[in-house]
Amino acid sequence: MQLDRTQAPDFRTIESVKFPKPESVTLDNGQPLYVINVGEQPVVRLEVLFEAGTWHEQVEGASFFTLKMLSEGTKNFTSAQISGHFDQIGAFLELSHTPDRINVVVYGLTKHLTTILEMVAEMLNEATFPEKEFNDLRNITLQNLRINLEKNAYIATNTFKERLFGPSHPYGRIQKEERITALLTSDLQNFYHQRIKARPFRVFLSGQVGEKEITLVNQFLGQNSVTEPLLPISTPVITPQVEPYWLDKADAVQSSVRVGRKLFKRRHPDFYRMVVANEILGGYFGSRLMKNIREEKGFTYGISSSLALMRQEGYWVIGTDVKKEFAQATLDEIQKEIGLLQTEPVPAEELEIVKNYLAGEFAGSLNTPFEIADRVRLMVLEGLDTDFYSNYIQRLRVVTVEEIQEIARQYWQWEELQRVIIG
Repeated sequence: MQLDRTQAPDFRTIESVKFPKPESVTLDNGQPLYVINVGEQPVVRLEVLFEAGTWHEQVEGASFFTLKMLSEGTKNFTSAQISGHFDQIGAFLELSHTPDRINVVVYGLTKHLTTILEMVAEMLNEATFPEKEFNDLRNITLQNLRINLEKNAYIATNTFKERLFGPSHPYGRIQKEERITALLTSDLQNFYHQRIKARPFRVFLSGQVGEKEITLVNQFLGQNSVTEPLLPISTPVITPQVEPYWLDKADAVQSSVRVGRKLFKRRHPDFYRMVVANEILGGYFGSRLMKNIREEKGFTYGISSSLALMRQEGYWVIGTDVKKEFAQATLDEIQKEIGLLQTEPVPAEELEIVKNYLAGEFAGSLNTPFEIADRVRLMVLEGLDTDFYSNYIQRLRVVTVEEIQEIARQYWQWEELQRVIIG
């Protein structure tokens, strides 16, 4: 039967997604391993995660640099040898840092998992923090920081978070040249022993994996004894500043605009309502902010609103870059669109389009084993219900017009929103 390309395929709404449940295994040393055995290709992703982000450091910057230095030299291998070890098997090493955690990630072929684990175990247990490599890393970081400090968007984002949480809070703290310069390798070694070496961790193994691969993980990561860190986790105080912040730069052509507020986490009862309301306002290309400020006014190439939900706190932010002379007009239009959501019901057709978009976007984000593993990891780390993603679409679909209006009124009062304009 010949395909008639003049006829569009039937449209069907996505009502649900079957989300796989991970297998949970306890290694010999008591550390948890989560196995996501999905996918048809013989590839694997190994993740070893530590509670060792910015929250846990006594010396500012120690967390970030300790993580990055894990691959810069160990008891038995130089930096070049570590890099070559992964390159020769076509594996890719990624060292991921957040205020909450650090994550050592390696992508590779399943048949090379033994080789991957050998070096990961070496990095986690035998890091040496050589002085030359640390100085090289520090110089590169300082150069990147100086370049970023010339960018309005970088300054705006960091200033926004600093004013939401306070400059000493882990979510508000930003890299500063004097702190980086003051760091010593001894600071990194201390943090390594306090939070990484022989300290609690979690492992996520995803891809085409089974009992053989589980045994290998236990062999390399489950034999060393693990003890809890002695130093307590600090509970920093949030010191927000609500008044608008406008930094005028005489030579600037564009201004970076950030508008938003501190918000809740995924377990909050308003989470799904906020997801839908945010999507309508600025979450996708057809959003109200895009239609107004990009399509109608021509102030910008793009504007969006998004939720940033972390372990301890969350925030909501609108971000855009506009011509300098349009900065105030952009703020006025943002305020107008928020006001319309607060006072006028969202048309049923628009709400249905947004819900269908969210459902399709979510289903499309589960195409690979590693994308599924990302969701599993989030569920585990945030203590979400096991059906959180299985019921995700259904929970979005029951959000009503009235609930969206209430969300806009409760969380988007203009005088309560932080506004940062750089440029």
